[in-house]
Amino acid sequence: MAGAKDKIGLLREGLFAKYVVSLVGLVVFVLAVNGAMETWISYRATKTSLTDGLEDKAQAASRRIEQSISELERQISWVTRASQDTIDKRRADYAQLLHQVSVVSQLFQLNGDGREVLRVSRQSTTTGSNADLSRDMRFTDAVARGVSYAPAHFVDQSPFMSISVAHSGFNAGVTVAEIDLSFLSDFLIDAQVGKAAFAYVVDPRGRVLATSSKGPEVGKDLSKLPQVAAAIAPGREPDSSGTDFNGHSVLTAASAVPKLGWSVLFEQPTTQALMPIRDQLVRIALLIGMGLMVAILAGTLLARRMIIPIAALRAGAHRLGEGDFSHRIDVHTSDELEDLAGQFNRMAGQLQETYAGLETKVEERTRDLAQSINELKVLEEVGRAVASSLDLNAVLPTIAARALEITHADAVLIYGYDAGKRQFNLVEADGIDKSAEGAHVTIDEGANILSDAAGSGEPIAIADLDHAAEQPLRDVAVNAGFHSVLVVPLVDQQGTLGSLVVLHRAAGEFPGSLTGLMRTFAHQAVLAMRNARLFTEVDHKGRELAAAHETVQQQAAKLQEQTEQLRNWNRSLEERVEKQLGEIGRIKRLERFLAPQVAQLIASSDGHDALLDSHRREVTVVFCDLRGFTSFTEATEPEEAMNVLREYHAALGELIFRYEGTLDRFAGDGVMILFNAPIQFADHTKRAVKMAVEMRDAIGRLTEKWKNRGHSLGFGLGIAMGYATLGQIGFEQRLEYAAIGSVTNLASRLCDEARAGQIVVSRRVYGMVEPWVEARALDDLQLKGFNHPVLAMEILSWREEVENVVDASAARRRM
Repeated sequence: MAGAKDKIGLLREGLFAKYVVSLVGLVVFVLAVNGAMETWISYRATKTSLTDGLEDKAQAASRRIEQSISELERQISWVTRASQDTIDKRRADYAQLLHQVSVVSQLFQLNGDGREVLRVSRQSTTTGSNADLSRDMRFTDAVARGVSYAPAHFVDQSPFMSISVAHSGFNAGVTVAEIDLSFLSDFLIDAQVGKAAFAYVVDPRGRVLATSSKGPEVGKDLSKLPQVAAAIAPGREPDSSGTDFNGHSVLTAASAVPKLGWSVLFEQPTTQALMPIRDQLVRIALLIGMGLMVAILAGTLLARRMIIPIAALRAGAHRLGEGDFSHRIDVHTSDELEDLAGQFNRMAGQLQETYAGLETKVEERTRDLAQSINELKVLEEVGRAVASSLDLNAVLPTIAARALEITHADAVLIYGYDAGKRQFNLVEADGIDKSAEGAHVTIDEGANILSDAAGSGEPIAIADLDHAAEQPLRDVAVNAGFHSVLVVPLVDQQGTLGSLVVLHRAAGEFPGSLTGLMRTFAHQAVLAMRNARLFTEVDHKGRELAAAHETVQQQAAKLQEQTEQLRNWNRSLEERVEKQLGEIGRIKRLERFLAPQVAQLIASSDGHDALLDSHRREVTVVFCDLRGFTSFTEATEPEEAMNVLREYHAALGELIFRYEGTLDRFAGDGVMILFNAPIQFADHTKRAVKMAVEMRDAIGRLTEKWKNRGHSLGFGLGIAMGYATLGQIGFEQRLEYAAIGSVTNLASRLCDEARAGQIVVSRRVYGMVEPWVEARALDDLQLKGFNHPVLAMEILSWREEVENVVDASAARRRM
């Protein structure tokens, strides 16, 4: 029975597993390398073929566009002939050209001095306006070059451009034609582009002039896309891959229209283009699976042939230990195992001969044999500990390497705590030389960050070591080029094991998510170190008690019990990690539209997800935006407009989170904030109005700063109160918390009526905050979408808190 158990142990834990794993690993490695090479070759060939096809289509489209523009230039040149020297003749030619060429929206003539003498469109004709366009590039470039192409511009999201042609003769003037570029989309129809691809035309600034049915919107700015940036940049080679307007990866090809500086781009989604590669990966995975099954079967058969002789040797040694000297081990493998079996047999024969003559020698031999068996058991325990990978010297480097990997740190140190000496000793380091002499090798317990973290049981982070208090670890870290540190204590209910130190070369705060992750990792590291120490102690006790077989059995039972206890600890730890990860995920989803403290409250309380379900509730809605922002964006550079928006949003966001409002959405300079949803507040209207007053003051200071930079902007707010339907809208990958109802429309219309620096509220809102504000009545407002006039008030300022609202209201009525 014991021999059968030993044989099973060898099959599961010893050479059997090593041989099977080695053979399986070799087969899987060969198949994986072969599959990877085939996939890479197929990927390169497929990508090259697709990009060549897209490039041919792009070049063909750009040639057709250039030909159409040249034809327009030829037709416009017809009306510049010198024979038409009177206004009436020129007007007739202009009208005829407008009738024949639908893409020409209007024509006007400039005399030799650059003044307008005639303008003809499909709706009207104007003569003698005498507008001075002498400095306009359409006039100056046409006079200098004969023909000029003005940059494209947009009117109500429709693209237009001007073609200017100089009249023949000295100082004869210029004819300027306004061209509607909507016809460019005719060159990008689906029959030419393809079912899976899409195409578009961009001007030198990256704006879309024409698009296919699946392409981006006309007028959209795509200059930030990598492939568009490469296409419009002078001297750069076009990219063969990039990102489309929805953020998806695409294969792309571009062709320029040299005469106009435009670029034609044809693109196809990468996921559709590389579908054959995905099918090939599936075939490779199936092949690897079949190879894995064959390797496991072959490895099992080969390993069993080696395990049987070893099991026979173990069984023979056991019988010799029991005093059966007549037993012989029968092994015929023609290798070292057969030689070992022969040695056992010779030893048994010698013992049998000696036992027949001298009893004392038999007893001596028996003791020697018992000692040998005990030594074999000790060796067996050592081999089992090594196979289990629970040696502390192997566990510590693994912990350091994994901590370095998950934190993306520059160095990780592990300190062990010596309770007797009350010292922290450096036992492992990754990213820094632990053998170097220095103050960081041994740190006495006391006023230092390691002792503080161990005492509190919580991680401690220092964002900038240059401004931290002096201590041994700080000085050594700064000298080595590290400027921020996170210390995670390695503690459990049994006491302090040490500390895990994460070092970054760059100064900066450690994210809260990373601190929580390292706290969980520290729990796992403590468990691994405790396991390693526990197994080391068990192995040491096994060596001391190997003299008695009964003691070995008891120790094995104890080890089994402790192993089961470790499994329970691991299961408990996994449940805790899963719960923490779920809570982190809930917080991340909620922080997209709630204040951080509200998101934390919902995520940390069981059952609060129902707060986001669809329901009806009374809410206060705040709308605000900048006055003059549209004209500001048209007159300034996009980078400056984005800087203004960043400063504006930062000032608003701080106040929204301070008053625990729910940010519904940003729409350029427009912002909508909800109060009383999803978390209810008894004073939600008061919070909204007080926040609006502080917003007006904060943005007022910003507008003064913007005015010094030459920007004339104002800020207005509208507040309404009423019932709305609340809940999540969107789809799985993109959810938003929104309010639907007339109260949101009322707040938006009140915001539209507000002038710069003005807060306009409904009478119902004013009634809720009357004791705390200074206000004045406004004329009844006729608002779009509302059949009756709306009573409104302007909030002038916020007064100090009124102790007794009823008494204060009565006092005002008496006055």
